[in-house]
Amino acid sequence: MRTFLEALANRRSCYSITNTSPVSNEEIEEILENVLKNVPSAFNSQTTRIVLLLGENHTKLWEIVKSTLKKLVPEKDFSHTENKINNSFACGYGTVLFFEDKSVVKNLQKAFPTYAEKFPVWSQHTAAMHQLSVWTMLEDAGLGASLQHYNPIIDNEVKHCWNLNLNWELTAQMPFGTPISRPGEKEFKPMNERFFVFK
Repeated sequence: MRTFLEALANRRSCYSITNTSPVSNEEIEEILENVLKNVPSAFNSQTTRIVLLLGENHTKLWEIVKSTLKKLVPEKDFSHTENKINNSFACGYGTVLFFEDKSVVKNLQKAFPTYAEKFPVWSQHTAAMHQLSVWTMLEDAGLGASLQHYNPIIDNEVKHCWNLNLNWELTAQMPFGTPISRPGEKEFKPMNERFFVFK
């Protein structure tokens, strides 16, 4: 079993994935439920909502992405876009959709007007913590994943397709599957430009 630090260090953007999984659907669901339960949020607001798409639902999401982009991307460039989606995202085993419930944010703004302008920012902090936690735990379970942002252009169709709450704001999509190969070495900026200690 990896330590948290080891799991975090091994988390990478993985684009070479297959539509298989080394763990069961139930284990994937358990990971997501544990993240939702244990990741903190400002004022314990619990604004994050997670939707897991498997099988045909996963495939449907990436068809929505492609059909949406086809209307926006110049025709001469679309084949490159389509190949990227087919070979890096749609080819995976599933996709995790991350949402923030804006109705909760608005209620907090009304209840605590002194902090009203901060609640949308804190909501994004919460979203980011959930995304990193899910990403790290999926990787630790033997899955490869990446974080994508086709929102907001697909938001309305996604909510309509799966009959989701209209107050939810899509923040990211995380396709995952069994990795075919490991990503290349990650480059790091010098620590002395990023980390400062005063004793």
